[in-house]
Amino acid sequence: MSEPLVIGIESSCDETGVGIVRGRELLANEVASSVDLHARFGGVVPEVASRAHLEAIRPTLERALEKADVDISELDAIAVTAGPGLMGSLVVGMAAAKALATVANKPLYGLNHLVGHVGVDMIEHGPLPDPTLALLVSGGHSQLLLVKDITSDITEVGTTIDDAAGEAYDKVARLLGMGYPGGPVIDKAAQLGDPKAIRFPRGLTAKHDLEKHRFDYSFSGLKTAVARWVEQRMYDGEEVPVNDVAASFQEAVADVLTAKAIDACQHYGVDTMVLGGGVAANSRLRGLLSERAEAAGIELRRPRPGLCTDNGAMIAVLGAAVVEAGRAPSELTISSDSGMPVEKIIA
Repeated sequence: MSEPLVIGIESSCDETGVGIVRGRELLANEVASSVDLHARFGGVVPEVASRAHLEAIRPTLERALEKADVDISELDAIAVTAGPGLMGSLVVGMAAAKALATVANKPLYGLNHLVGHVGVDMIEHGPLPDPTLALLVSGGHSQLLLVKDITSDITEVGTTIDDAAGEAYDKVARLLGMGYPGGPVIDKAAQLGDPKAIRFPRGLTAKHDLEKHRFDYSFSGLKTAVARWVEQRMYDGEEVPVNDVAASFQEAVADVLTAKAIDACQHYGVDTMVLGGGVAANSRLRGLLSERAEAAGIELRRPRPGLCTDNGAMIAVLGAAVVEAGRAPSELTISSDSGMPVEKIIA
């Protein structure tokens, strides 16, 4: 079988993404972001996101098809994010995918958004070894996944029990008056600060926590610690060293994420790790994980930053993989699932 030509539609949050691949070759990756619309609210507003997807989905589809120089009739399959994500946003992408599948008489694959973040690495580095450990860090998720087959066998071995890393970034950025989204602005400020200036806590790393939550994450306490430190500084009438706070906070996040990921690799006997998700574009996380993986003899695979944030390419390449694996397509009657578990790869 020749490499499948697949279009992928992603609309789980505030980016409308359409990607087209032939096998693992990326032909187009068009993204329309509504982040500016949400910035004034300090976070994503579901109703605003849904309307933005409605306005952007058709022109984004058209741009992707034009960029790839592909006609809908040539496609082998239509892939779309089925979940998890914001329900109103997911429904827009799902409706568009169903329409395309019906009109073009092509098989439809409703896929898992989180698995797409892991699978997008295949565009740059080829198939994932069996097994692979994935560190998935996005706005609402901080997870460690044991991947034996990207199309059929994924097990969650660690997850966040409260705030995910991305949520903590947004909340700390708001606390420091730095705007939204928090990840890029804190990362930029951290370059000018001292990561050792303040020793913020590392969640779930105490001995009694490790017994039950060895591979789990918690960033709620870190967020609270930053807030209390800043409040005390202001109460004492002292200037808040924003860059040092940003750097010290970021160091705490990166330290815990990477330490537990390396530990999981060693525990499960895995020598390949993939870093995925929007927060995977963070410079300190990428740098520290690279240092620790090299020291531990673990091969680290990192998609380029532009493929880490939500995009259609990740859904398209995962779609191509499931087609090549001979997985059965989804029914046209499938529904979006805002809480779709990561172990469920195809809806």
